[in-house]
Amino acid sequence: QVQLVESGGGSAQAGGSLRLSCVASGDTYRRVSWAWFRQAPGKEREGVAGIDSTDRTVYADSVSGRFTISKVNAKSILYLEMNNLKPEDSAMYYCAAVGARWTLSLSPLDYHYWGQGTQVTVSS
Repeated sequence: QVQLVESGGGSAQAGGSLRLSCVASGDTYRRVSWAWFRQAPGKEREGVAGIDSTDRTVYADSVSGRFTISKVNAKSILYLEMNNLKPEDSAMYYCAAVGARWTLSLSPLDYHYWGQGTQVTVSS
């Protein structure tokens, strides 16, 4: 079992930056692949960025070049650095994990553990 708790959401102006954090507890992070998802009102949950246990990463086209996913294994923390934010980035952001080393996916179906979410609001 893996428990996930996100933080760092809030409000930002367009062009600004925010950093989201996700702290994991429970099973060892070394066997875990992670991802960030987001869901805006009335829309489906979409994958934003993923990272596997070997630090390979994948990004949605909409955030590539603006967002960076990273992790600190020693502290079981996952980050999402978001730069040059746009109003369309506004959503509830969720941290997700799966007990597999090499999952590099932006499909919510591939992840078993989920946090409660943190809200990001970007104003123009």
